[in-house]
Amino acid sequence: MIFPPVFATLVACLSFVTPFASFAQGDGTMQMGAEDHARMHATSESDEVADAMDRMMAEMHAIKPTGDADADILLMMIPHHRSAVDMGEALLPQIDDPEVEALARTIIALQEAEIAVMREVLERLGHSAP
Repeated sequence: MIFPPVFATLVACLSFVTPFASFAQGDGTMQMGAEDHARMHATSESDEVADAMDRMMAEMHAIKPTGDADADILLMMIPHHRSAVDMGEALLPQIDDPEVEALARTIIALQEAEIAVMREVLERLGHSAP
């Protein structure tokens, strides 16, 4: 039996890698529609969470590779991290377990801090941040 934290980590990793696999194929654009991504998840998710995922996928689809891997990874990660913040904030009121709530708050804070760093680095590299 897989421990829940291990399973959650596995799901998070797969969610992270899937968009990049699609991005790397073909013409360099992502092939999965935002509406398809939202349908992959349980129907019990709130509309806010599905909307956050849809926004993330739409933003990631709109990214055109710059040819600069340093910039491209940051351009893709900003909407990914923003979506994690949006989903966490949407679900916080529904979380009952104090440990899960603390973890969610930590994730939100860390993702916001990483977004700020990514934007600063993009600026330094001469690219505009989303």
